[in-house]
Amino acid sequence: MNKIKTFYEVSRIWSEAKRPIVKHSTMCAYLLTLHAHLLPRFGAMETITENDVQLFVIDKCISGLAKKTVKDMVAVLKSIVKYGNKHGIFQFNEWEIEYPTNTKSRSLPTLSLNHQRILMRYLIEQPNAQNIGVMLALCTGMRIGEVCALKWEEVDFAQKTITVKYSVGRIYNCESKSTEKIHSSPKTQNSCREIPISKQLFQALKTVRKQSKSPYVVGVSTQSKEPRSYRDYFNRLLKRLGIPHLVFHVARHTFATTVTLTEGVPLESISKMLGHTNTVTTQIYAKIVNEKLRKDASEWNKKMVGIEDEFNLKNQ
Repeated sequence: MNKIKTFYEVSRIWSEAKRPIVKHSTMCAYLLTLHAHLLPRFGAMETITENDVQLFVIDKCISGLAKKTVKDMVAVLKSIVKYGNKHGIFQFNEWEIEYPTNTKSRSLPTLSLNHQRILMRYLIEQPNAQNIGVMLALCTGMRIGEVCALKWEEVDFAQKTITVKYSVGRIYNCESKSTEKIHSSPKTQNSCREIPISKQLFQALKTVRKQSKSPYVVGVSTQSKEPRSYRDYFNRLLKRLGIPHLVFHVARHTFATTVTLTEGVPLESISKMLGHTNTVTTQIYAKIVNEKLRKDASEWNKKMVGIEDEFNLKNQ
């Protein structure tokens, strides 16, 4: 009979078994979760009860972590414990964990219509190797890592499509205690996708292509652009145009809401363009559009009441 081991000992065996079958970036994410959150709490334990996990979840949610982040932690925890149970070195009984309900609805920021016009006007008038990445995100909903990893060979000018195959990012390696820049396949299998190119983006891409000597669409180097430095450029651009500070991901949100959903593009089509696994995630954007429409209708009603009151006063 195998000797029961501590969670720490099982996690080391699990890590070595997992390493050859997952992406390097995924493994680094697992190890970061393990060292930063799971081992400090469960490392010395030889059994982990449902109550132990429930208290862990409550503590992490109270500390301000998002529910999805905590669920991801529990998924890693369960994977390790089930591995140990399968090999007879750790006890496991199925848990039924409850997650605190968010009282505040999470709102995704988007560019206002006015700021969107200011930004798009500038990008159309100044098509270059720096600006094209922002325009790509606004017109296709691509993530920053996908934008920075995009090569000219993945832009089909004849078919007017972009094929998203790769993403670039910087990850923290717990073992080397340093960050690494890595190229990998995008977030999920559905993230490898083909996106149609709009007329304005097509013209900008043609202009930049004539100027470019880089294999990458964004930047002038033979190496891909660092997402971190490109975020800095985006921040400086917004400041120069008098637009309040927003994260780069806001371009993706804006594409999903004001550029597509409000124009009546079907949810399934938007989901495919964004690379979502299913339409559940895309529904978040649909909810935002519905809330905005309700707000706009309310403001319109207020204006109409004011106009009607003014009209009635004049005719008394």
